[in-house]
This record gives sequence, C-alpha cells and structure tokens, in this order.
Amino acid sequence: MKNITVIGSGTMGNGIAHTFAQNGFSVSLVDISNDALQKAMQTIATNLDRQVKKGTIDEAAKAATLANIKTYTDAYEGASDADLVVEAATENREIKLKLFKQLSEVCKPEAILASNTSSISITEIAAATNRPDKVIGMHFMNPVPVMKLVEVIRGYSTTDEVTKTIMDLATTLGRSPVEVNDYPGFVANRILMPMINEAIYTLFEGVAGVNEIDTVMKLGMAHPMGPLQLADFIGLDVCLAILNVLHKGFGNPKYAPCPLLVNMVMAGQLGVKSGTGFYQYTAGSKDLVVAKKFA
Repeated sequence: MKNITVIGSGTMGNGIAHTFAQNGFSVSLVDISNDALQKAMQTIATNLDRQVKKGTIDEAAKAATLANIKTYTDAYEGASDADLVVEAATENREIKLKLFKQLSEVCKPEAILASNTSSISITEIAAATNRPDKVIGMHFMNPVPVMKLVEVIRGYSTTDEVTKTIMDLATTLGRSPVEVNDYPGFVANRILMPMINEAIYTLFEGVAGVNEIDTVMKLGMAHPMGPLQLADFIGLDVCLAILNVLHKGFGNPKYAPCPLLVNMVMAGQLGVKSGTGFYQYTAGSKDLVVAKKFA
C-alpha cells in the first residue's frame, strides 16, 4: 500500500494527509476548491514548522513530507490509482453516500475505501458501493498529527483481511488502532457526546458557568480540557450532527441535543472555527476568554 488519497482538505483531511505523507506515503489530497487546497497546504506547512521548532523533525523531513503531497480538484484524477482512500468530508450522511458510490466507480477494484466519519454507519456507507467488503471506518482524532488513537470500525460486510490491513497500517503510522463494531457513535462519540451534551445542559439550566463546569472536569476528573472547551474545539455543528445520529439511531431521549446547542449552531456560533462558541477566540489562535453572555 503506497498511494493514499484523502478526500476533503479541512481540519481532519489535512491532518490525515500530513500524517500519511510524513510516514513516507504518496498522498493525493482532493477537494472541490483550489482555495481550500491551498489553505490546507499552508496549514500542513505551519504544523510542520511547529514540529521543526520542537525538534521532532528536521527541515529535510519537512521538505520530504510536503513533496509527498499532491493536490487535486478532480476525484478521478486524484483517486483512480489509490490503494486506500480515506474520506474526510463533512459529517453529512447524504454527501458521504453519494461520494462513496462515486469512489467505488472511480477507484481500482482492489482499493480499500475508508471513512473518517465520527458517527455515520459504515454498513450504510458500504451498501452504497460496489465493494462493501472493502469499506471500513478509520476514525482519526483531532489534531491528527498528535493524537495516537485510530478507531477502526468494521461494517457488517467488512472482511477480516481488510480489517487487519487497516489495523496494521495504523500501527505503521505510529498510531494505536482499536477495533470496534458498527453502532451509532461507535465507542468514542457514544461516550463523549452525551458527556458534552450534559455539560451544555448544566450550563443551560444555570447550575454553573462555563469556567466552573470546565474547571470541575479538569481538576476533578483529570481531563486535559473541559467538555465545553472541547466542544468548541470539535465544532458545535459537528457535536450537533453526532448527537442527532445517536438520537435517531438509538431512539433514546438521553441523546437529544440540548436546545442551547441547537440555538448556538443556528446562530453560527460553532466554536474555534467561527471565533465564538462557549468561549471567544482571537483570530489566528486558540487563545480564549469566556464569552461574556455565559460568564
């Protein structure tokens, strides 16, 4: 497995491309927008510069990583020779089903198709393709170049061989793969999102403020980041989308998104990506102060 195609050049996509390229793979990064691709390459270069400053890589490794990545706006051109495609498009069921149908027609028959989805059914995604046995979930954590976990999700038809290939590949990347089965939210988000949702309800019901809620979880539960700050980091729109998948998939009211989360997303307050969420963020950094209306 040498040629990797990453679909989507946003936060997760450029992080996945960075990680594969840094480990010597030839990476095709695909997006519909040249502007998005240019922004992604700038982000990768900036993150590599950070690694150089920390002494984890040298300038030669940075140059080699960037040289391993080519960008494309055409899916056929970018994916037709791929041994593995990792989809990191927006967390939208219809978009993913349409994309995987297209990929199964574009890619060579032996190519494995993986999704970085954080909650959408791998079995359903696989059913949209002509190769359900070769479709699998490869859920990286953000920030991808730093986080060690990869959740490997088996669909109903995913073969043992494909699963082992992806588990071994994740290990080659210096990651720690964990195999899970295909149920809404898998493991990570089935546990994480109800906690975040409950933290939002705790704020919504006036039990405590943003700083107080996050401080309790950081100091009392040894979490490196409070749940409200983490929600901002993930993206409140992504949190809402995952909770909706959980709520629909299990039919249990405990997964119903808090009305405050719904209203914030409708208002465009999405966290770090928009500059305002439960915290306010200065442009170009993740430095934060509590948003005044929640203080």
